[in-house]
Amino acid sequence: MKYNIRGENITVTPALREYIEKKIGKLERYFNDTPTTDVNVNLSVYNSEQRIEVTIPMTELLLRAEESHLDMYAAVDLVVNKLERQIRKHKTKVNRKFRQQEEAPKYVFAEVEKDEQHETDEEFEVVRNKRFDLKPMDSEEAILQMNMLGHNFFVFVNADTNSTNVVYRRKDGKYGLIEAE
Repeated sequence: MKYNIRGENITVTPALREYIEKKIGKLERYFNDTPTTDVNVNLSVYNSEQRIEVTIPMTELLLRAEESHLDMYAAVDLVVNKLERQIRKHKTKVNRKFRQQEEAPKYVFAEVEKDEQHETDEEFEVVRNKRFDLKPMDSEEAILQMNMLGHNFFVFVNADTNSTNVVYRRKDGKYGLIEAE
């Protein structure tokens, strides 16, 4: 893995760079073959909040996690834990499909250790199903609807493009828009 570590309002010291590479490098144990990919790490500091965002694009899989903490080293540990959980969930899903379909999986994962087995056996259960008509509207109206409902996201048909879009509230209090291609 090649590391691209950049800092915003923070100097990336050699010790911090080495710590990040060491911690994220431990994720390689989940793969039989080391993935040849770029690891993008963005570090930022605003007021007293230290934030890390890690993106690892792979073929047909995107690992991404972000975490905030008062201590950057603690934030690194937390984000690596999130990435490990994502890998385990994906690995369980791939292995389950492999057993059901008896096809070769896209990713070849190393065997799960015994103490990690209980974490990967969790089921993805849908506990509620909703159906509703999507109304054509613009993104501003969708944000108003989302806020009136008290939700963190809202699905709508964009009146201009006639495609399904999603608006969502970001952690920083601003809004995001997801458009289908």
